[in-house]
Amino acid sequence: MAAVSTLDTLNPAQRAAAGYGERAPDGAFHAGPLLIIAGAGTGKTNTLAHRVAHLVQQGVNPQRILLLTFTRRAAAEMTRRAQRIVGETQAEVKLPWSGTFHSIANRLIRSYAARVGLDANFSVLDRGDAADLMDLLRHERGLTKAEKRFPRKDTCLAIYSHRVNTQRPLAETLDTVFPWCAEWEQELTGLYRAYVERKLAHQALDYDDLLLYWHAMCADAGLARDIGAQFDQILVDEYQDTNVLQAEILKGLRPSGAGLTVVGDDAQSIYSFRAATVENILGFPAQFAPTAEVVTLEQNYRSTQGILDAANALIAGGERQYRKTLQARRGAGARPRYVTVLDDMGQAQYVVTRVLETRERGVPLKRQAVLFRSSHHADVLELELVRRNIPYVKYGGLKFLEAAHVKDALSLLRWADNPKNRIAAFRALQLIPGVGPAAAARCFDAFAANAHAWAGLQQFAPPPLAREAWPAFAGLMRALATPEGPWQGQMGRVREWYEPHLERLHDSAQVRAGDLLQLERIAQQFGTRERFLSELALDPAQASGDLAGTPLLDEDYLILSTIHSAKGQEWDAVHLLNVADGNFPSEFSTGRPELVEEERRLLYVAMTRAKTELDLIAPLKYYVTQQSRSGDRHVYGAKSRFLTREVMGCLEAVTWGEIETGDVAAGGTAKVDVAGKLRGLWA
Repeated sequence: MAAVSTLDTLNPAQRAAAGYGERAPDGAFHAGPLLIIAGAGTGKTNTLAHRVAHLVQQGVNPQRILLLTFTRRAAAEMTRRAQRIVGETQAEVKLPWSGTFHSIANRLIRSYAARVGLDANFSVLDRGDAADLMDLLRHERGLTKAEKRFPRKDTCLAIYSHRVNTQRPLAETLDTVFPWCAEWEQELTGLYRAYVERKLAHQALDYDDLLLYWHAMCADAGLARDIGAQFDQILVDEYQDTNVLQAEILKGLRPSGAGLTVVGDDAQSIYSFRAATVENILGFPAQFAPTAEVVTLEQNYRSTQGILDAANALIAGGERQYRKTLQARRGAGARPRYVTVLDDMGQAQYVVTRVLETRERGVPLKRQAVLFRSSHHADVLELELVRRNIPYVKYGGLKFLEAAHVKDALSLLRWADNPKNRIAAFRALQLIPGVGPAAAARCFDAFAANAHAWAGLQQFAPPPLAREAWPAFAGLMRALATPEGPWQGQMGRVREWYEPHLERLHDSAQVRAGDLLQLERIAQQFGTRERFLSELALDPAQASGDLAGTPLLDEDYLILSTIHSAKGQEWDAVHLLNVADGNFPSEFSTGRPELVEEERRLLYVAMTRAKTELDLIAPLKYYVTQQSRSGDRHVYGAKSRFLTREVMGCLEAVTWGEIETGDVAAGGTAKVDVAGKLRGLWA
């Protein structure tokens, strides 16, 4: 009865999804493969949390539930909600196998390290370290001195990642995603071969390797059976964002689909540049025999019907999809506005005017957002916001772990955790005054020749300028690396050793010291050093004091965000910039039908972030770059191909500001027969 009363709080479709499955005669709970198509704003998280709670209430051991998400925050939120729901009827439960794909992969690989040829203490490289290793190998292979421009380290890593996660040949990846690098296929192949060998030699895995190893483990029938046997139920959030590797991992764990639930929305699949493929969710039911059950959620709790009518009309024009019509629970509301302005300056002035008007109607700036296709689209608007003294936050920028001082401190722990980690060692050694790349290489080579014994570090003869600081450094590393040494307090020792070096190495030392204190507090939340380092590499914090600039203390601020960063968010009022062909769809996507369809979905995601008010803004003129500040060379924006007659019928078309309509005669009504003159030229 308790489980039924819990499900009774859901609407019929949510209840069908959360309660899918039944008890078998043996008392165990069984369910076939289930796909929940959760339209925008239809309560996806709530439904999935209720399903987890329902499974527990039906007797499924929470220790044997695997919950996979794309962010640690999503996993924590899902777990918290499920615990609250279950807690209404029984004691609190824990879900130890709740986490991101990469964090769960890390745990499983360490458990089966010996069976895949790894040491259990392998290192996990974050994106910055992986790019640095790629750069080192570029230099060693002479590619930095090529006659033609060879791709930079981040591009090389992006190509490698895309090829790995799509499982497509390198030539296809280069041809479709990185065509400007196609001439370097042979050199890139050699670079990636060396990259793999170097990682293996250092017992280091990068972000993509975690999925590769898990995928390889699931490709082995015996090992996949052993891993899959640990779980009775597997649930996956945001399935539309999975790549080929992730989909095949799930199929390896559950060939029959028994106990497998995936949740997502094909209409919100917008991450192909990260190797996600909409085909995973479109083809999910047909993978199994009998086919998977499909439950569609269409009751929308976020937006008014006026906004949903436009979004429904937009997505209905797409090709292959799960057809659905979102129905609002919040009433009819006003139609979205399609606003024509003269140019980007007119667009900025319109947005500022509209934002302030909305604020005066009682909607704080924090509950309003300006969304855009690319970050630079907001440049003119940002200048206008500053001029009008409107505070704002723009989503984007570097991650916490990409801050130099944080990487410095973590390199000490990473080297202590894995003595073979040459990348961490190079960074750690060069923190000492007088130690450069050559001395660091000489030290590590001697260290490796001595079987990576920490005691030998004390006997190394450093450069003269490093002799004073060397004993303290060698003592620190030996203390950190002692196997029986306690983990708690190590980050504090690192911070105390490193702080005197901060002023010499970086500016804003006081601000950076605050970051290190924060890092120490974070470290105290983890039971082991390996878990701390792995989690930070896989799901890093998003802000750092030295990158954030001077804080603006204000009662309120406007949100600026790219659409990709806005997914999963919602605001009372949304203003969408540059809704014209070339941006929606992007000019770089128009050559391939599947990319045009993804651009349609991107516009759909943007529109469905709005709860009450939505403005689609279309400038008439776009100024040509690389001309003088007073230049007027421009092109005219074409109406977005996505704004069909059906979509426009759901919008209120308005014109704002001064629009050029041509010079109008001061007076007189007499007609001039220009056509006759033209004909006369050829009489």
